[in-house]
Amino acid sequence: MPIYHRLGQIPPKRHTQLRKPGDGGLYYEELFGTIGFEGMSSLIYHHHRPTQVKALKPAYDVAPRVAVANNLTMRRLVGFNIPPSADYLESRVCLLVNQDLQIGLAAPLQRPMAYFYKNADADELLFVHQGTGRLTSLFGELPFVPGDYLLIPRGVIYQISFDTDHNRLLYLESHAPIYTPKRYRNYFGQLQEQAPFCERDYILPRNLVAYDGPGDFLVNVKKGHYIHPLVYATHPFDAVGWDGYNYPWGFSIHNFEPITGRIHQPPPVHQTFETAACVVCSFCPRLYDYHPLSIPAPYNHSNIDSDEVLYYVDGEFMSRNDIAAGDMTLHPGGIPHGPHPGAYERSIGQKATQELAVMIDTFRPLMLTEAAMGVDDGLYFKSWLDR
Repeated sequence: MPIYHRLGQIPPKRHTQLRKPGDGGLYYEELFGTIGFEGMSSLIYHHHRPTQVKALKPAYDVAPRVAVANNLTMRRLVGFNIPPSADYLESRVCLLVNQDLQIGLAAPLQRPMAYFYKNADADELLFVHQGTGRLTSLFGELPFVPGDYLLIPRGVIYQISFDTDHNRLLYLESHAPIYTPKRYRNYFGQLQEQAPFCERDYILPRNLVAYDGPGDFLVNVKKGHYIHPLVYATHPFDAVGWDGYNYPWGFSIHNFEPITGRIHQPPPVHQTFETAACVVCSFCPRLYDYHPLSIPAPYNHSNIDSDEVLYYVDGEFMSRNDIAAGDMTLHPGGIPHGPHPGAYERSIGQKATQELAVMIDTFRPLMLTEAAMGVDDGLYFKSWLDR
């Protein structure tokens, strides 16, 4: 949950006149809100009406092509086998999907976006594995570096740019809003003392620039598994000011403060984000358990209520054998999983780990796309057999 933020010019009282210098014309107010009028919202002040669509181009289908609809097989997807693409949207390759969300990887090249993008169906959470750049919207600019999460609420029109060709992203599209965990927040919404991060860790929009002027501005809007290309008559980033709670923001995984204990702590201590359909956790470098008889490796556990997706970022993931950076594993609900052979014993006496990974646990089963099967190693399910 972000905090109240404001940039640029706004009137002292909401829903009142804000006039332009010179001719005294009105700036146009827009309420950008969620959950009807009950959720988080921001008030935006535009040079022009944000409703000026001058042309419609044919919509095209971007629905994921499902290859395995009923999966009960452990999978290892070799993420770095996803090829780079010059086009940002084409670079996004959906691997796992259910009725609530999509999970995928992307390797976008350093090419200017010739269009703007809006996801009208889902909140987006981008995790920057490799690359630096900027995410720009009518709320301003979010610079990013490796390890940053970027949370983009549904309906935000944005562009993303990269400084080099060496970029890797993990992305999550969620039809349920993405928030910080409720148990971290007090009655007023402030992150509490026991939370593993706080508001000063947030990356907030900055450098608001208002673009004023007519033209042909292509906005690709994702709605219902289709991209709808709309041509706007004025620049989408024409806001002179805004304030509120609903805007893109970021958080670095390196600012997550791990919670440790005398014995092995369960995965919820790593939780970073939540939705009604999934949770997102950050596994970060940390000290191991300090009970004299502790076993730092996780115990075997049954996935009954959720599918577990792990994306490996850096370091040596202590419970796995033969895992590389960029790999994604799927441990489906319905069968137990746990440390690989030798990992349980190998962890005893270890004092710390440098692992870095992102975990997504979904509350409905995930289906694998054709693209996922193209990077599946086909052998992972056998990797728990004694050697």
